[in-house]
Amino acid sequence: MANEPTEQISVAPVQQPRTVLITGFPSSFLARKLLPRVLDRRPNDRVKCLVPESALEKATAALHELPKPSRARVELVKGDTAAMDFGMSGARYLELAKHVQVVHHCAAVTHAGVSRDLAERMNVGGAGEVVDLALASEGGIDRVVHWSSALLSGKRSGRIAESELVRPASFRGVVEETRFRAELLLHDAMAQVPVTILRPSIIVGDSKTGEIDRMEGPYLLILLMLSSPMDLRVPLPGRGEQPLNLVPIDYVTDAGLAIADDARSVGRTFHLVDDDPLTVRRVFELIAAAAGRPGPVGSVPTNLASALLRAPGLTRFSQIPRAFLEQLASDVTYDTRNTREVLLGSGIACPSAATYLQVMVEHVRRSQAEREEARRTRKDRHFEELEDPLDH
Repeated sequence: MANEPTEQISVAPVQQPRTVLITGFPSSFLARKLLPRVLDRRPNDRVKCLVPESALEKATAALHELPKPSRARVELVKGDTAAMDFGMSGARYLELAKHVQVVHHCAAVTHAGVSRDLAERMNVGGAGEVVDLALASEGGIDRVVHWSSALLSGKRSGRIAESELVRPASFRGVVEETRFRAELLLHDAMAQVPVTILRPSIIVGDSKTGEIDRMEGPYLLILLMLSSPMDLRVPLPGRGEQPLNLVPIDYVTDAGLAIADDARSVGRTFHLVDDDPLTVRRVFELIAAAAGRPGPVGSVPTNLASALLRAPGLTRFSQIPRAFLEQLASDVTYDTRNTREVLLGSGIACPSAATYLQVMVEHVRRSQAEREEARRTRKDRHFEELEDPLDH
């Protein structure tokens, strides 16, 4: 009797444990959301978070939000990302370089109004220090993942390819300029270091919860809508037909980690963006509807928006940085050829902003209510102390 074919059993390859270094924890929202996903994605990996001394207490508190088994795989390493050798002694620095296989460089200053000195030190200097760490690695580092930004294209318009790193005629601020220069450093290092560059567009909160760390960008539009008179119709900065490319943090971290773990991503750049972004007008309309306000009416030229929107009833709009108003008027699209190639078949896709803008509005509404409740509580406690000054 002929031998029956034996059933072939496929065995998944065993993942070798790695040591992953994350910069920017806990001040960077990206780093905080990336950490648990790194831990979940590869259960054998251990993570070191580079934390400045001034943030160690906050970092320890952030770690306690993780499940205990995950927390046990994380070590907080005291160090300054932008200082020479991370501000460590030679022995400690070389020991770190010896053991780290993967670096996720998230540390960057991104908020409007930051000083040039700080932006230079953190964005450009920090990128240089990460390259130096990779070069100091004895066994050769497996990967440096540089979390950059699609916004470093500045005031360019049209289609931006992932392979392009062309200095624009002008930037919208020192943050964009220094992040551009940081990426130049990583490009120059690619001949010696296995680098993957990830460029998210405008990062917003989690698509399911709306959670965000700082009210900026689109969240300032939401605050404007929620705090303005019910019948106020907000004008659009610019024509309103330009795409507004938003990406939720959960997509950014999931897509970024999948790309970074793929061997095909070495030496390449990837746009983490929405391939079919809504227009500025549509984003305004959906935010207004979720906030229970009338939709936008008319438009204001971008170069006049900051001044005109200080008119009575619109003073809150003046808190929106000019750089963001200029982003609203930028007619730019981002090519995603590399991203689509590597993510093909992964099931990871960027959700449309239409599916989560209401979630963002509800998050802001809750945050505002909690802040108001905390303010009332403080006020009530203050009056109680005035009435009974000897009762404590």
